[in-house]
Amino acid sequence: MEIINRRKRMSSVARKIRREQDKSIGLVPTMGALHEGHLSLVKEARQMCDIVVVSVFVNPAQFGPSEDYNRYPRDLTSDTALLTDYNVDYIFAPTVEEMYPKGYSTYVTVEGLSTQLEGVSRPGHFRGVATVVTILLNVIRPDFAYFGQKDAQQALIIKKLVRDLAFDTEVVVLPTVREDSGLAISSRNAYLNTEEQEAAKVIHRALMKARETYKAGERSAGKLAGVVRTTIEAEPRARIDYVSVSDAETMEKLDKLDEHPILIAVGAYIGKTRLIDNIVLNSGRQTDAAKARA
Repeated sequence: MEIINRRKRMSSVARKIRREQDKSIGLVPTMGALHEGHLSLVKEARQMCDIVVVSVFVNPAQFGPSEDYNRYPRDLTSDTALLTDYNVDYIFAPTVEEMYPKGYSTYVTVEGLSTQLEGVSRPGHFRGVATVVTILLNVIRPDFAYFGQKDAQQALIIKKLVRDLAFDTEVVVLPTVREDSGLAISSRNAYLNTEEQEAAKVIHRALMKARETYKAGERSAGKLAGVVRTTIEAEPRARIDYVSVSDAETMEKLDKLDEHPILIAVGAYIGKTRLIDNIVLNSGRQTDAAKARA
């Protein structure tokens, strides 16, 4: 496994793999602090591709001024040890100066999708995400890029970015990896103390209650959102940022639900830590629905 820090070197290596070796490349973009969620993406990339590249870069462009950029966990040594066990071929770990050289002033915005939910709570966040992903895709030119369903809005934005800018990369979105309690695994879970870890379970519990209510026949988006809100509000350590019920492929807000895939998404604070999670109802119909609209 080789650790690469410079964009030109990474681009040169990737070009040689594609042109001279005719091998497929899978990219797993991360901000480090690797956990089982990231590793599930690495496993899938390893199964699908000849060469696996994992990027490790804490992207300042996607953090707001009052967010946790400076204290976001960084441990490249530990991340490298984990990735060695998964037979990763390359780690791309550039510096901020390498990704955003002096005078950098070009940013990518995916309109519409970026102004909802997380985009409201974190202005500029998705501009930073879209920009860094564009750089990574340009440098590495992977055949496949892997993302997790936990960041559902991000995954939709990246799919649209790839489609609109005609990248020759297939975006693969894999299921959320959860702790035994149902809590979605996240690097930010490390910020939670013991009591907050227990309290955070309420997010998944609320989503499961909404799923049960839907299965029982409820088709009002407002009522399903109400189930989620009521459940979370019963936890003293939790504070809701948003609860959304929308089309799982367009994020269009819904009133009355049908049999199309439905995304129920939550942003909430547990203590001072902000967590997100979601579920998709009718997920088995997602592929058919997408084909019907194609």
